Amino acid sequence: MSNPVLQISDLQVSYYTDTGRATALDGVSLALNVGEKLGLVGESGSGKSTMALAMMRMIKPPGRIEGGRVLVGDTDLTSLTDEQMLRARLSKIAYIPQGAMNSLNPVMRIGNQMMDAIKAHVSGDAKADMRERCVEALESVDLKPAVFKMYPHELSGGMKQRVCIAIGILLKPQVIIADEPTSALDVVTQRQVMETIDRVQKQIGAAVILIGHDMGLMAQFVDKVAVMYAGRLAELSTVRQMFTSPAHPYAQALISSLPNLENKGVFQGIPGLAPSLLRLPSGCAFHPRCPRVMDICTSVRPDLNTLEDGRNVACHLYTEKA
Repeated sequence: MSNPVLQISDLQVSYYTDTGRATALDGVSLALNVGEKLGLVGESGSGKSTMALAMMRMIKPPGRIEGGRVLVGDTDLTSLTDEQMLRARLSKIAYIPQGAMNSLNPVMRIGNQMMDAIKAHVSGDAKADMRERCVEALESVDLKPAVFKMYPHELSGGMKQRVCIAIGILLKPQVIIADEPTSALDVVTQRQVMETIDRVQKQIGAAVILIGHDMGLMAQFVDKVAVMYAGRLAELSTVRQMFTSPAHPYAQALISSLPNLENKGVFQGIPGLAPSLLRLPSGCAFHPRCPRVMDICTSVRPDLNTLEDGRNVACHLYTEKA
């Protein structure tokens, strides 16, 4: 078995506010192998985007990374200087942002923005070589070379998102994080963007983390699914396990909330609200909303344990204590 290309160990992020400390990530650990695709799902505020930004070392005050390690290959990103981390972005780990509309500079041509990305990481390349690399990246995401000379306002939403993907793969990173890359796009364009990410990921052999709410998209695209709740991992399993037999009660509630053809017009939600990160419940954070809550759940926080079928679940239903 090859070593994982990405290893996250006990990652912790807090936000310090006037009303107290909010723990946005509380000891998250996971690993990804070369070419693997992981879907990161959960309600808004569960810590998905915070995890992506923490991996990129882009957490801004009042947020703070308080512990843990992020290893890409043999490089520990958490121990790099700011200058070294600047060079690691795009070359080792790349981030495809949620809103392509806001992430491209509106007064710069696409080509200049791509060339700037290369110049920030590679010195000494001839201008013609850099231009050729940019055009190749654009063509790999099904954009014509003419896009190189265009401004963002001349492109559609889907084209802008594919430009962001092209910038992300310019330096062939080992890990690509896509933060809800299809959230503002129509259904047809969503599929085109996902097929583009899938294709370029295979071309460069990167591992991909896809963050999103669209479980249907996850079912078609990823190999593994990680469900987050209140800053912690609730379940990590293969996509087949997640959609056929989810183990954690929260994962079960998420899957049962999906509409299906057998119960047309019937929508099943999850009762209650996600807890405030400033005042998390004692024990398991999901226990106030859990239909299978036990006495132990209200006082003892469950650890993430590996079950016999290989999946990881943080739930007392699967521990000997219960």
